[in-house]
Amino acid sequence: MTAEAASACESIWRAGVAACLPERVVPPHLPPPPPGRTILLALGKAAVPMARAVEARWLGPLSGLAVAPHGGAATLERIGVITAAHPVPDEASVTAATHLLALAQNAGPDDLVLVLLSGGASSLACLPGERLTLADKQRVTRALLRSGAPIDEINCVRRHLSRFKGGRLAAAAAPARLVTLAISDVLGDDSAAIGSGPTVADPTTVAQAQAILRRWRVPAPASGWSETRKAVQGDYRIIASGADALAAAAAEARRLGYTPLTLESTGEARDAGHAHATRALAAPPGTALISGGELTVTVRRNGHGGPNCEYALAAALALRGSAVVGLAADTDGLDGSTGAAGAFFDGATAAEAAEAKSALITNDSAAFFARRAALFVTGPTGTNVNDLRILLVPRKKGA
Repeated sequence: MTAEAASACESIWRAGVAACLPERVVPPHLPPPPPGRTILLALGKAAVPMARAVEARWLGPLSGLAVAPHGGAATLERIGVITAAHPVPDEASVTAATHLLALAQNAGPDDLVLVLLSGGASSLACLPGERLTLADKQRVTRALLRSGAPIDEINCVRRHLSRFKGGRLAAAAAPARLVTLAISDVLGDDSAAIGSGPTVADPTTVAQAQAILRRWRVPAPASGWSETRKAVQGDYRIIASGADALAAAAAEARRLGYTPLTLESTGEARDAGHAHATRALAAPPGTALISGGELTVTVRRNGHGGPNCEYALAAALALRGSAVVGLAADTDGLDGSTGAAGAFFDGATAAEAAEAKSALITNDSAAFFARRAALFVTGPTGTNVNDLRILLVPRKKGA
């Protein structure tokens, strides 16, 4: 891939991410200060940047807690910070959820509980259901993540095995005023699925959650089940989403001289990669195929990779010998457990087809791209609106 092509892909991706950064999207949605205290509860991959955006503009008293992933050491001026594990919870996740609930329960009728929610919150704040051990919750989570189940189904199970999710944090905050500002990382912006919906009502049932486990052949725990809250108080606002990132990425593609075609996708990463590459091969010159949404990986082997790297590898195989170039990366800067946001690819990436196919079979896409120095490494971006993938069909010469 030429430096010019890589730069164009990266510029489009970064434009999408920039549109959803907390310092841009949080301030316009801040509520007025209450007569009493403001208790800020931030949880998710964007928790610290979201809380920092509030601190910079909040004039009244402010206290609370932000829960962020391990490894992103940061401090805030007025808000405490706890780090916990993602995508599988750990003891720190339980501590975090316990503290968040206690802060909400301490709020009075003159207070404001301001919840800042972003993707990753399901794991970062975890309080297993009654008589359910953390080890059991971890086992179910790992099995679902490896199964290829979509995130809305995974989060449905999480809600019904929890004392924190599914509207329970909202219930704890009553009678205080509750406002949730959410950065959505789920397709369709279902509020019950974002962070497993700690501050919204949830229409699903225990029976539905247990049916999901049966469908994906995950053994169900014997205890810990409970129905979620079917009605809660509070104001819930989605302040940024994948659709915003797609729109900004499309605008940048136009600025660079491409005609954007935007898609939102779900399903298996390797299937989407092949399908999108095939579509790009048939597209007119100068097309920028830009897709968002969340893809899954059914893990069958013990390789190292994430959905964006697996998408990129499948796309590269379909593009062999073509002039199409691409980048697939998560807007939070981390593709699964790879340490990279995703990977660059083009028609020469999978020139050694046997090696590429082997890496796809063994779920070892990240190692494949690392050997080619094609991983896209950004570090945490400060937001999370899920995947953003770009395929550029070369423009006509002189265009």
